[in-house]
Amino acid sequence: MRPTLLPALRAQVRELDRGACAYCHSPEELSVTPFEIDHIVPFSAGGRTELDNLCLACASCNRLKGSRQESIDPESGSSVSLFHPRRQLWTDHFEWNHDRSVIVGLTATGRATTRVLQVNRPELVRLRRLWLRLGYEWA
Repeated sequence: MRPTLLPALRAQVRELDRGACAYCHSPEELSVTPFEIDHIVPFSAGGRTELDNLCLACASCNRLKGSRQESIDPESGSSVSLFHPRRQLWTDHFEWNHDRSVIVGLTATGRATTRVLQVNRPELVRLRRLWLRLGYEWA
């Protein structure tokens, strides 16, 4: 049985991720649905309910990731680990394009994660452009 996430731990995760999805960096305050706490290594695969295995995730990233820990790098065709927000730096694996509307995968891990989580789906790119026009900056 999955342990209950205590409110204090939820608050720590939100603070650590600065109120944004650890994967696509969408800000929770601009979302119409509350973000979820993701087990980076899924509970079903032995992942623990501890701060170093939890991150804030928007509903889309969390659902698309599901219990996956690996995926195929579209460039090399190799199976690679997905991005681990507590053990890896986002900027080592991803960068923003010139207008900060598209996330570019820099490594095999970044490319696989970008593909699996569909972080550049048209609706989200349009939202990012709107947020930028409104003057909103995020991590």
